[in-house]
Amino acid sequence: MKKRIAILASGTGSNAQCIIEYFKKNSRANVVLVGCNNPDALVLKKTSNLGVASFVFNKDELTSLSVVLDKLLLERVDLIVLAGFLLKVPKSIVQAFPNRIINVHPALLPKFGGKGMFGKHVHRAVIDAKEVESGITIHYVNELYDDGAIIFQAKCNVDEGDSVKMLAEKIHALEHEHFPKIIDKIIQTI
Repeated sequence: MKKRIAILASGTGSNAQCIIEYFKKNSRANVVLVGCNNPDALVLKKTSNLGVASFVFNKDELTSLSVVLDKLLLERVDLIVLAGFLLKVPKSIVQAFPNRIINVHPALLPKFGGKGMFGKHVHRAVIDAKEVESGITIHYVNELYDDGAIIFQAKCNVDEGDSVKMLAEKIHALEHEHFPKIIDKIIQTI
């Protein structure tokens, strides 16, 4: 029986799109649901175009109410993937899906992680710190920001003169190359 993946996203959905397309070609799992906390996010259009169900929720429905948790349980989700999801996952969901929630972070953790460290903020911090390399970290999600056990890292050079946009493009290329493959490996162990 195919495993069932849910993606939580907040933005443009480039990683969500890569993951959905990867599993449309791969028989081990299906992305059955995409949840988004931003009703205007481009990920919702991409999801619709790819034939994957989606739902929108607000912060209260994620944290105080059990709307998101109930939806994930109703869909019998095996793995939750955070792909550009900007909210902290509440304890109730972490406990309901132990070691079955993963995230991709656009830096080499433990550096440049924590609250507020996402997207261009991370890339700006990496450049300002004059780091010579950056990369991605795929990790399990626990109750703290960017704190769960590291599953995989991939690196890229930060070249002198790289702008935030240039570094972001390098990081996106790493995410698109590696994230679906790591999800595939994890889904085989569940």
